[in-house]
Amino acid sequence: MAESIQLLWKRGTELLGCPHAIMGGAMSWVSERNLVAALSNAGGFGVIAASAMPPHALEAEIIATRALTDKPFGVNLIIMHPQLSELVAVCGRQKVSHVVLAGGIPSAATIKALKDDGAKVLCFAPSAIIGRKLIRLGADGLIIEGAEAGGHIGPVSTSVLAQEILPVIREVPVFVAGGIGRGEAIAAYLEMGASGVQLGTRFVCAEESIAHPNFKEAFIRASARDAQASVQLDPDFPVIPVRALANAASDEFARFQHEVIGKFRRGEMEKKEAQLAIEHFWAGALRRAAIEGDVERGSLMAGQSVGMVSAIQPAAGIIAELVAQAEHHLQARNARRA
Repeated sequence: MAESIQLLWKRGTELLGCPHAIMGGAMSWVSERNLVAALSNAGGFGVIAASAMPPHALEAEIIATRALTDKPFGVNLIIMHPQLSELVAVCGRQKVSHVVLAGGIPSAATIKALKDDGAKVLCFAPSAIIGRKLIRLGADGLIIEGAEAGGHIGPVSTSVLAQEILPVIREVPVFVAGGIGRGEAIAAYLEMGASGVQLGTRFVCAEESIAHPNFKEAFIRASARDAQASVQLDPDFPVIPVRALANAASDEFARFQHEVIGKFRRGEMEKKEAQLAIEHFWAGALRRAAIEGDVERGSLMAGQSVGMVSAIQPAAGIIAELVAQAEHHLQARNARRA
């Protein structure tokens, strides 16, 4: 590996404890033991997507992952999970080395409980102000994820977040995510001050990924413009946009919003009940596509980097390709300067 990239992501590799500061995005149903272990074994950093797992399921997944790798890996917890404290306890009992907290701003108590059990804690920062707050709460690292990412997204692009946050937050390592599909982009963000990156979409078509062949084929066929964000129909019913490949489920979600909002307007549903119905629409839809292979009625959550997914490859091959591209970019830059 070129010395330049070693220096650029040194803080990231030291925090994660792996040779390459390339984190795997926590994708529900897909980021499980097989892909997580494969990424860590390849020198990257796999992250289990706890998502809606009950505590006993997460504990089993951690144990099963350890049977496949002796390298560091992390666990992604959603802070809105009704059993968050129990999941935190599982991570502590299993001596999980790294925990990623997602879905909002975690409490100081949650971060402290994880750190007291020896875990390094990483949090998502949608702005520099919130990033600084998370650092004060004890976060060991930050992840900034732009709207180009797949799944639930925020409103700001990766490039803008990087410009806002990377020059001003130096206290902890910062990892950039959203729309990254090639090593040249990794190198560029490292040069801007990032300590590493996080990729999800690029790893869906890894050989070790348990995603259904239909799901993988949809990714290989897709272009960047096919990964579209869902539309909110009524400001009284805000929804967190979801970026996914357009299919029948996308149209069905729009119709479902119309139907539920209509019931509320007619007095057939309480507002909170209607809001929950809209928010829960995608529950099970991702599994239907990713695991069962229904790529029409299921949710094809994908980032805009999907256009750079062209084949099924071993996880080690994907990481090696990304690193080689980043190295070549840096070497070419150095040659131009010389």
